[in-house]
Parts: sequence; C-alpha cells; structure tokens
Amino acid sequence: MNKDQSSDSGKRLKAVIDTVIDGVITIDKRGIIESVNPAAADLFKYDPSELKGQNVSVLMPDPHRSRHDKYINNYLETQNPKIIGIGREVEGRRKDGSLFPLRLAVSELQLGNNEIIFTGIIHDLTEIKKAEHELIKLNQELESIIEQRTEKLNEVINRLLDLNRKYEQEIDHRKKVEEALRDNQAKLTRMLDREKELNELKSRFLSMASHEFKTPLSTILSSASLIRKYSLEEHLEKRTKHIDRIKGSVEHLDAILNDFLSLSKLEENRIEVNRELFDLSILCEEVSEEVRGLLKPSQEIRYRCEEDAFQINTDRRILKNILFNLVSNAAKYSEEGKTITYRVGKNNGQVTIGIEDQGMGIPPHEQKHLFTRFFRATNAINIKGTGLGLHIVKQYLQLLKGDIEFTSEVGKGSIFTIYLNET
Repeated sequence: MNKDQSSDSGKRLKAVIDTVIDGVITIDKRGIIESVNPAAADLFKYDPSELKGQNVSVLMPDPHRSRHDKYINNYLETQNPKIIGIGREVEGRRKDGSLFPLRLAVSELQLGNNEIIFTGIIHDLTEIKKAEHELIKLNQELESIIEQRTEKLNEVINRLLDLNRKYEQEIDHRKKVEEALRDNQAKLTRMLDREKELNELKSRFLSMASHEFKTPLSTILSSASLIRKYSLEEHLEKRTKHIDRIKGSVEHLDAILNDFLSLSKLEENRIEVNRELFDLSILCEEVSEEVRGLLKPSQEIRYRCEEDAFQINTDRRILKNILFNLVSNAAKYSEEGKTITYRVGKNNGQVTIGIEDQGMGIPPHEQKHLFTRFFRATNAINIKGTGLGLHIVKQYLQLLKGDIEFTSEVGKGSIFTIYLNET
C-alpha cells in the first residue's frame, strides 16, 4: 500500500469511528489519551482537544483514578487481564465531576517497534440503569400490595375463627355455621394460593419483561439516534432501514402486550364463546395469507383441505387466534427456506387441523412443560417470545371444548394437531 492509499484508509477509518454512537478512546501504554471520538467526548462533557495528551484516569472516579497507572503496569508485567479483553460495568467521571454508569470493553493492539495501544469502547448505561431502577421500584410496590392483601385476609380469617368459638354452644346452629366457615376458609385458601401464584408470576414477568423489553427498546433508541444524523436526501435508504427496525421492535412489543392481555382475559373468565356456522377452509386461507407477511426468506406455506366447503360450528374469532398462533410459531421456529404444511380433515366425527414445521423441535425432557405459562425451551431462548402463546392456545381450546396434541423431534420439526367437534 502506498502512502496515499494508507492516508485515505486512515481517513476512512477515522470517519467511521467519529460516527459510531458509542464512545471510542485510544491510549498508549502510559495511559495517555491519543484519540477521542465525538461520542466519547460528549459522554464525558469535554471537547476532544481537552482530552488528548491527558492521562485517561481523568475520566475515572477514585479509587481507580489514582490506581490506574498501577493497573496498566501490572498488566504489562503479568499479562493477567482484569478488564482487557473482558469488559465490565464501571463508572465514568464527567468534566463537572458527576458520575454515570457505563460498559467498558478494552482491547490491546500491538503495533510495530513493540508499540502498544489500548482501545476502549464505552457504552452509556444511564437509561438502562434507570429502567432497572423503575422495575425494582415496581417490584417493591407490588410486594407491598400483596403484603397488605395478606394482612387483610389474615384479619378476615381471625374474625371467622372468633365467630366459630362464639357459636360452639349453639348446637342446632353450629353445623350451618361450620359449613359456612368451611366454605369461606376454602375460598380464603384459594385466594391465598392465588396471591402466591400472582407473586410468582409477577417475579417471572418482571424477569421476562426486563429481558424482552430491553432489546427492542435499545434498538428503537439507537435507530432513533441514527435517524437524526441522516437528514439529507441521499440518506433516505438508511433512514428507511432504521425506521423499519423501529417498526419491527414496536410490533414485537405489541405482540408481548397482546399475549398478556389475552392471558388476563382468560384468567378472569372475560372471554365469551359466540358460536356460528362458517366455512373452515376460508378461515384457514385467511390465516395463511396473514402469516405470509411474517415468513422468513424462501419459507413457504402449503395448505391442504379434504373438502372445498368445510362447515364447522364454533367461535370463528377464537379459532382464528389459535390457528394464527400455531402457524406463525411454525414459521418463527423454522429456518429460512423451510416449508410449513397445513392440513384440514376429519377423523372419527371430529375436525382435525394439523400444522407441521421443519423447525428446531422441542427437547424430549422439556415437552411436558410446553403448555405452561412463560415456558421457553432451552434451544429457543434466542428467539423472541413470551412463553405464553401455547398456554393461551390450550386455554382457548378448552373454551371451545377441543383438544390439542403434538409430536416433536429435535432438529427435524414438530406437528401440532387440533381436535374440534363439528357442531
């Protein structure tokens, strides 16, 4: 590479680093700052020219500020990394002395003539920590509400026990009172069990929400920040890409909320079954068309129905939700280029609907938990989802007096089969 090519490559690299939304700082082996990108200077509220030539410890709070040179020397002597090549959460010190949380990843680069430089990538965690604080606050508030309810339930139980003792001598009335007390105690026990279950669900929800909400929110935040930079007409394609990322993240959040709304209605028995006679084959075609918008590249839906007009008497809206959930799951857990097969038929006086995929399958030892709330198979933890979809499907089918079975093999796929009465 000639001198002009090297200079051009250096300028291009600098331009890339200057537009990165995370902070980037390079230092020499003495800890002296050699370069600072605009994002890093903005995080620490300095002008880049103020930082170049200073010891990087100026950006650290005590005790790390006074010990930093020792940290570098120890690493150079022992090659034992405490943070280099590992990364960790630390605090940064701004120009005005205020502190803020950040994630720091440091890498070492050896140049010619035994020259060593260290590059630090800095990601501001202020908003994430704020969100974590809000979740903790919500958790504490929920625990306080549960404690208050438990106290009230205990008071009611104590009052019922007092009544029981007062009426012990009234033999003729005792049986009626005891029967009433047993009924009330059973109700109170169910209420207490329900409160405990809600407490457990609350903890699992907070854990899931913290994970599931954090990724789309971070995507929205980073894309929104980048859109502001792409203000020119020639940046339209980049703006469109980030707008699509934001739309995808919002749709993911909307799907999560819809799952919880459906679960809430089912738990509170607020869903009414409205049966009607309709053509099942038309409904299946509708579901197939809606799911096609969610398919991955080269995925395909093959729909087969034994009859052209397939009449069934059930709740059309609920059945559509069930089918959409199962078919979209088949697409979500299958790789690109795979086929989802969708069959409708009759068997022993029942309507059968089978959805077969060529996806990752479900590990055998985990299949018994498949319809449990919040369950996610270990081989699907990197795929977006709340773990509520199949639980909701099971509850919907119980409302329709139907049933569901499945077979699955890891690496080959799964088949879910729905059974419904024709009338």
